[in-house]
This record gives sequence, C-alpha cells and structure tokens, in this order.
Amino acid sequence: MEKFDRLTAIAAPLPLANVDTDMIIPARYMKALTRSGLGQHLFRELRYTPGGTERSDFILNHPVGRHARILIADRNFGCGSSREHAVWALADFGIRCVVAPSFGDIFAGNARKNGLLLVRLPDDRCDRLREGIAQISVDLVEQRITLASGETIAFAIDPGDRRTLIEGLDDIARTLRHEAAIARFEQRL
Repeated sequence: MEKFDRLTAIAAPLPLANVDTDMIIPARYMKALTRSGLGQHLFRELRYTPGGTERSDFILNHPVGRHARILIADRNFGCGSSREHAVWALADFGIRCVVAPSFGDIFAGNARKNGLLLVRLPDDRCDRLREGIAQISVDLVEQRITLASGETIAFAIDPGDRRTLIEGLDDIARTLRHEAAIARFEQRL
C-alpha cells in the first residue's frame, strides 16, 4: 500500500449528501478481477450521459477537476453496500483523500485498508472548502489542511488509522509487525 504523509493537490467539490457506493461505482462495473481500470467508471451516472458522452457540468470532467486527487464531499459519503470496489475506483481515478462531515462505516474501513485518507470536518468547514476548485495541502503528519491563502484547518484522525496510512501498512503488514510475538505463541503450542 502506498504511504500517505502529505499531499498537495487539486481539491474538487462534490456537494451531494448520501453518495452511496453504487453511485461511486455501479455494480455492473464490479466484474473486474483487478483494481486497474475501475477509475473510468467512477461516478459513472454523474459523469456520463446514458449514451456515454461526458457531462461537461460534472466537476471531474472539468479540465482542472480531471486532475483532482482530493475530493471535498458532503455528509454520509460512501454509505450503502460494503463494496471495496468503491475505494478502488476512487484510487484508480487518482483520488487519495476525501474530506467530508461523515462517511459510511464500512466504506471508512475499506478506505483505511486501501490507503485512502478520510478527513472528517464539520459541515461549515466542508461547505467552505467546496466553494470552488482549488489546490490545498493535506498533511497527515501534522493533521492539518492548508489552503492556498495560508489558512490552516486542523483535523483529528484515529491514531491507529494515522499510523497505518503514514507507514503504508495493509492488513498483512500490520499483522507482520507482531511476527516475533506470533512465533513465540506458535512455539508454545
């Protein structure tokens, strides 16, 4: 898993509440056996017309929005079914961080396991960040977001999740940190 410590990138606003995992990636695109290529189907119904033409008014189709690596979402982002493909599609598109007031619980677990940083901020802060497309910096080490103006916004994150992301640990790597203790336990059997 790729480490996450600091990211300076375009932040694209997505002012929609209750974006479920089916909206992030429709079920019909989850037949792939690999994670690569899922980004092309990210927000499929929002990004494309039924005929497959890009919707020019969708933020990730905007010339600057195409390069977004940070998404500023609204309440309850990632709710719905437990599909890990939603996180994979975001990552394959290039999104490394989502900022929102709240997230679906299972989505949040899948995000941590796959190196996607989720930052929870109050509604009013998210509303302000969604005012336009801008470059911001997200510093997980210092737990702060820095705006182009120089203003900083502090955020809190679970210490275990923070360590997992900074060190780039997937579930296997997290387990292997305890390899010596596991070996001692196995010797006692």
